[in-house]
Amino acid sequence: MPAPRFSTIKYLTAAFMLSVAGLVQAESINQTYITLASAVYEDSLIAARQLQTSVEQLLATPSEKTLGEARTAWRKARVPYQQSETFRFANPEIDDWEGGLNAWPLDEGLIDYVASDYFHEMGNIGAQLNIIANPVIHIGGQEIDATKLTPELIRSFHTFAGSEANVASGYHAIEFLLWGQDLNGTGPGAGQRPYTDYATGKDCSNGHCDRRRAYLKAVTELLVSDLEDMVSRWQSGGSLHKRYSEMTEEDVINSIIFSIGSLSLGELAGERMKVALEASSTEDEHDCFSDNTHYSHYYNALGMQNLYLGQYQRINGDRVGGPSLAELASTIAPKAAEGLRKAMTQSVAKTHALVDAAERRKPLMKFDQMIAEGNLAGRILVTEAIEALVYQTEALEALAEAMGVDSSGAAF
Repeated sequence: MPAPRFSTIKYLTAAFMLSVAGLVQAESINQTYITLASAVYEDSLIAARQLQTSVEQLLATPSEKTLGEARTAWRKARVPYQQSETFRFANPEIDDWEGGLNAWPLDEGLIDYVASDYFHEMGNIGAQLNIIANPVIHIGGQEIDATKLTPELIRSFHTFAGSEANVASGYHAIEFLLWGQDLNGTGPGAGQRPYTDYATGKDCSNGHCDRRRAYLKAVTELLVSDLEDMVSRWQSGGSLHKRYSEMTEEDVINSIIFSIGSLSLGELAGERMKVALEASSTEDEHDCFSDNTHYSHYYNALGMQNLYLGQYQRINGDRVGGPSLAELASTIAPKAAEGLRKAMTQSVAKTHALVDAAERRKPLMKFDQMIAEGNLAGRILVTEAIEALVYQTEALEALAEAMGVDSSGAAF
């Protein structure tokens, strides 16, 4: 979906630029930005390749065990990717690319079988195409040959007929193929797709298993190739490496502030949390098939903190980083810098409280249960996370003002 934008920050004033001079070399914050982005996208690629290996094992030997292992690999793949989203919002190049990997919510009837009471976006002519069941698709007087389910064909169906709900590729398409629809509403339980949906011969359930196997294989290949593409853009000579190497220091700082503000307020607090909470809508839950939403929200919050502090812990445990906006801000506007540091600590803690409720407390309570009407305890948890993100955004704006950043508008 289109990224909500943060209504702040285009350039730094001359006074701020003079105050920075001599404190931080231009390449320092630039290089930290490149280091963090490179590491988080490399980790996303590593985890996606591990997911691909698990999918191949599922297809080679369908069983409860191999399906469970593929699901676990999918969850692990979300950890670095969700931390990468803070790089998206000041970068049209990433924002354009991102839709093929993380678009949601999706009309899953585009891809495979759904329940008879399936609810989809009104007017979406692709919502019930069921690509897996139909090697030849007839629509609008046209005939589409879908006999061979390749990554290229799947890409061609993404946002089919101009509808953003026609999500054919990416993490959530794979999630749907591994879990199936979550038919539990705001009750406990995730999707329950049987492993026999990937069996062969007479053991196949729900029909078209060969095509479902082909779709899962191809869409996972597409995820890996898309991440390979993004990793290359951050390597020496790549488009984004070149851009952030050549940007002025003040523009890099603008990029950091704008990205954090956009993800914090419009996207995470708004689109991903408040919309679902106010409507008690499981359709607007981010990882709705797997009930993994609590982790996605937490890792989004952690990614913002990483970018501000100039640090990231890789999936192998290594820590990378360097000179940061937090370090610079503490020199120029120490009170506002400390205010943002505390606000970010709070937003990470409040989103982690969603993880605790979903994974550790008894009884367990996933995000779709938290947003249920009448669930006061759950709704308080989500509301507190939203409020922490709003407060974080306000602290970010206060820091921008204290550092001399013009908040009249932004254009990246």
